[in-house]
Amino acid sequence: MANGKPRVLFLYDFPIHGGGSGAYVKFLALRLIQAYKYDLAVALPDRQQIDPKIPQYSINLPQVPVFIGRPGLEKSKKYSDLTPMEIGDLYCTFIAETVKVVQDFKPDLINVHHVLIGAWVARYIRSIFGTKFILSSHGSCIHAISQDRRYFRLTRDSMWAANSVTVVSGDTRVKLLKMFGDTLDSKLRTIPGGVRFSFFPERKPQNLLKELVHKYGIDSTRVVLFTGRLISEKGVEYLIKAASKIRGQVVIIGDGPQKEKLVHLVEERKLPNVKMLGYIDHKYLLDMYYLASVFVSPSVWDDPMPLTIIEAMAAGLPVVVTRRGGFPIAVKDGLNGYFVKSRNATDIAEKVNKLLDNKDLRLRMGERARVVVSEKFTWTKIAARFDKLFRDVYLNR
Repeated sequence: MANGKPRVLFLYDFPIHGGGSGAYVKFLALRLIQAYKYDLAVALPDRQQIDPKIPQYSINLPQVPVFIGRPGLEKSKKYSDLTPMEIGDLYCTFIAETVKVVQDFKPDLINVHHVLIGAWVARYIRSIFGTKFILSSHGSCIHAISQDRRYFRLTRDSMWAANSVTVVSGDTRVKLLKMFGDTLDSKLRTIPGGVRFSFFPERKPQNLLKELVHKYGIDSTRVVLFTGRLISEKGVEYLIKAASKIRGQVVIIGDGPQKEKLVHLVEERKLPNVKMLGYIDHKYLLDMYYLASVFVSPSVWDDPMPLTIIEAMAAGLPVVVTRRGGFPIAVKDGLNGYFVKSRNATDIAEKVNKLLDNKDLRLRMGERARVVVSEKFTWTKIAARFDKLFRDVYLNR
């Protein structure tokens, strides 16, 4: 332990790119290293360097299963489809690989992101090395366990052995306590994801936005934006079904197993105002928020807390979302966005048009959305909470 701060290892079970939890791991690690001078490394099944500033260990797993669909891992099995032999191989390999990392890096504290097999590994490491550990649930792991009880007992034992547990939203907290018991309540901390606020100025140059319009063939000044994984849980089909009534252009950014079905739906309904751009580089995605008038996330499952919502709000966009999962932690109905009924295209169209047709309302809500992000959802503030938690756990406070 140097400078009153523990030496920390982040343990993650996916490649860093392609999901919100990966962005969480990357930007939290960067902020802790840069602003709080942590001696911190990340271990994960990814050979691609996350960032030159972040020391990284590549874990070689027999396969990388997923909780739900994830870009870059479209051919991966879901945890619910693994055989007992595959689960055993994954667990044993994860332990062996992590032991090598721990022997080399010698962490004072391990922070595991996702509470499934990585949590089991941390429990084993604590038993062998005495290393304290904190579990961080991003929500989708709890959903996976609720769908397959084979993962329940060892995860519960890992929860009990953990020094602390963090969750990204109040909804995930409720689900975790319901699943594993109220005795964990004293260990829980709710720490959402965030954004690098410096990436989101109040406005971007008009010439840059004109370049985007030309580059992607967007021909409307009334852009309704969705970005995220194209999986059934995200409910994008209901935004497409709403498009015929939306008085603007619907732009959908993302890739995933539902893409072909959604393209067919657009063609079947003959929707000239829907444009599907597929995956685009994050740099251009950040600019795209400034081209939009409204952001829509019509999730049909309890989405823990998508970073795309926080990014859109940081760019000054009002959001239209379902009242599911972690959305209420950031979105306040009628103040910085609107809630819509799940699986209800008519409600989506009505709320979106209300914002498109009233510029003053749209701008007011967008300003409030930006303020909420600056006050609660920047990595500087989130890293400060983890800094305190890490020191408290290590020093038994």
